Amino acid sequence: MTEMTALYPPIAPYESGMQEVGDGQSLYYEWCGNPEGKPVVFLHGGPGAGIVPDHRRLFDPAAYRVLLFDQRGCGRSLPSVAEGASLAPNTTSALVADIETLRARFGIDRWQVFGGSWGSTLALAYAEAHPERVTELVLRGIFLFRQWESDWLYNGTGTAQLFPELWEGFEEPIPLARRGEDHPAVYHELLHDPDPEVALRAARAWTGYESQTITLRPPASIEDDLEPAHALAIARIENHYFVHHGFMAENQLLAQAGALRGIPGTIVQGRYDAICPVRSAWELHRAWPESRLVLNSGAGHAVFEPENAAALREATDRYARR
Repeated sequence: MTEMTALYPPIAPYESGMQEVGDGQSLYYEWCGNPEGKPVVFLHGGPGAGIVPDHRRLFDPAAYRVLLFDQRGCGRSLPSVAEGASLAPNTTSALVADIETLRARFGIDRWQVFGGSWGSTLALAYAEAHPERVTELVLRGIFLFRQWESDWLYNGTGTAQLFPELWEGFEEPIPLARRGEDHPAVYHELLHDPDPEVALRAARAWTGYESQTITLRPPASIEDDLEPAHALAIARIENHYFVHHGFMAENQLLAQAGALRGIPGTIVQGRYDAICPVRSAWELHRAWPESRLVLNSGAGHAVFEPENAAALREATDRYARR
């Protein structure tokens, strides 16, 4: 099975548009699937990565009414960080409020929430804040925004040990004298440097490091060909959340996991996920008894790796007519 055969055939949205959510933000959204089907909201990763057409293919188009949207500042949402918009209105609580705005705008009482990577973080934050609005959770590549997880990815304690040659590329923009400092903090300065060449060099190193460590068997980089403005937007939004610790207290999502009681869900996790290590998925599963944990021994972090894609489709199929 390939990642493409694990998914439903490509489909086009039946509706798309922009929705104002406050703070001068307008979100791009699209509906696809069955207008009378079971509602589900898809939360993309990053933060800042945006939605892509293949995300629609994770859901049975005959059974689901699927809402996908670009979170604040990214993709087709406005104002765009790629065009210099301020990051100040971009916080976890603001994104949770945006999801509720969209739900109310479209008259949805309760819906399934699907999120991977950063999307799993946001899905958990939303579900813990509004459990009465969630029918099920489908989560992939769990990231709980604890300090050790940030250090694992960006401060050399985990991912760097598996990909030392890629870690050298990630550290390359950082002056030698500052490589013992917190890397997201140093990158924050680089990504906002007044010299556009310095900022773009940092953005390409940031996005390239992640894109090359995302799968069990590294492919050609999916980020190296990004337009400069797009690379800057993704790197700046992601970095913004890391320097602010996800705008959450340490261990907040696990500490509040009791709010998930009664909500069924599936956690899909690549056993060899180098970005979001399996320990977080295991600890979430232990704290949330209604969850079902699927560990894929042939997968890393990426949503479209065959084992991950197949397990996610199986999960959405499982809940389609629940």
